[in-house]
Amino acid sequence: MSVFQPSYRDAPNSPKVADIDLNGTVDLTIVLHPGAPLEPEKHAGGHGLSHAAYRTRHGTKPEAMARVAAMARHYGLKVMSEDAGAHVVKLRGTYRQAVAAFQPEHIGVYEDASGKRFVARSGHVTVPEAIAGDVVAVMGLDQRPVAKPHFRAAKTSADISYLPAQIAAAYKFPTGLDGTGQTIGLIELGGGYTAAQVEAYFKSSGITRTGTLVSVSVDGAENAPDNNPDGADGEVQLDIEVAGSVAPGADIAVYFGPNQGSGFQDAISAAINDQTNKPSVISISWGGPESTYSAQDMDAMNQTLAQAATLGITVCVASGDNGATDGVSGTAHHVDFPASSPNALGCGGTSLPRSGPEVAWNDGKGGGASGGGYSKTFPLPSWQTGVKGVHGKKRGVPDVSGDADPATGYQVSVDGTASVFGGTSAVAPLWAGLLALVNQSIGQRVGFINPVLYAHEAAFTDITAGNNDGYKAGPGWDPVTGLGSPIGTQILAVLKAASAAAPVG
Repeated sequence: MSVFQPSYRDAPNSPKVADIDLNGTVDLTIVLHPGAPLEPEKHAGGHGLSHAAYRTRHGTKPEAMARVAAMARHYGLKVMSEDAGAHVVKLRGTYRQAVAAFQPEHIGVYEDASGKRFVARSGHVTVPEAIAGDVVAVMGLDQRPVAKPHFRAAKTSADISYLPAQIAAAYKFPTGLDGTGQTIGLIELGGGYTAAQVEAYFKSSGITRTGTLVSVSVDGAENAPDNNPDGADGEVQLDIEVAGSVAPGADIAVYFGPNQGSGFQDAISAAINDQTNKPSVISISWGGPESTYSAQDMDAMNQTLAQAATLGITVCVASGDNGATDGVSGTAHHVDFPASSPNALGCGGTSLPRSGPEVAWNDGKGGGASGGGYSKTFPLPSWQTGVKGVHGKKRGVPDVSGDADPATGYQVSVDGTASVFGGTSAVAPLWAGLLALVNQSIGQRVGFINPVLYAHEAAFTDITAGNNDGYKAGPGWDPVTGLGSPIGTQILAVLKAASAAAPVG
């Protein structure tokens, strides 16, 4: 056996209340290395690989899959599914079998402040020597929540608010397009929606939706509205209503996964590899500080986001609502993951007044501010090297921004109640909607766009005022609002030119 160093996990902050039931059932996600290195930047701007071509070029080698299957049989674990293209083997067995196979240092049942119990592990796991070189992550033994939704409700009725379509117009999103032929995938880790309530919202907003809306269950999680507008329902319905308003002709597929490391990973992977709904753009409005993940979990999800980039799927991710600390106690700076993945388009926040300059979103202590700063995990990508405002040797976050201030927020409806929401949660689906329009106009997926956008700063309104209690907005890129907010027609123009110039395959 070999200690798997990236697997280290801190103990939960909650108290341990029981030992695990060794006869209980556990599902594991084993993430493996691709058969050939992924190079997302080669596919920047368009012409991502087909799933068949990806599997041929990058699929996990059959011998690696076979080694994992043999290991599973040795310990009595059942192989539930194998997908070389997604680099995943799913296993099921008892905790007794899983503990024997991977030997977590500490594992038990914990209880959070609300009384909810969950299984969690701490320390390292080990892997059998035969598969040690194949494994990126062993996921499923730790089931604590890893992410929170990044939305904020407006505090007073005196605040400014807009319909999502009005915000799109303010940002000059291209007209004469509705996203027809595109699918926007939304990743959700709780909550749900009812179709009738969503339809009523669009009707009341003057939006004629022609795209479909479907939910996709991942790892047993389902569309399950809890009628709590302040909870996960608010996130789910905000995402649907913003994306659906901006791109009313686009289909929307909502992927519901459990809020744990393996659930988050599996939901993203399910969307990327969905050959039925085929999302061309994905929006993620959930996340947590890098410091709260194990390295292996970030490695696995970053690899999956690299797969998306290689396949020509753009993934827009909210950068967080807690400023430069990302809500971690103390004064140290942290960034939110998965927005910090270099394969994601990190989406920060601004305040959008009816008149006057747009500024960085910061509503003061307790009010929320644009997440941003520098990763402690991911190195500086080539497309941020030499960019004005980028300092150091680590990935800077966010890449782009948009209105996120609840005081200049989005008019939405949650569980049938009219509400005004902000937060970077709104910015990710806003950008996803814009890119659905772009894809429709160009006639193909623009895919991994970060390198293109950093070469065309003039396609943005530069945000030069405000801060996130750690960094200041300023000319060019900054770790508060990124490159700035979109000038939609300019974004279309630069991506259209990049797509035409991109090499095929």
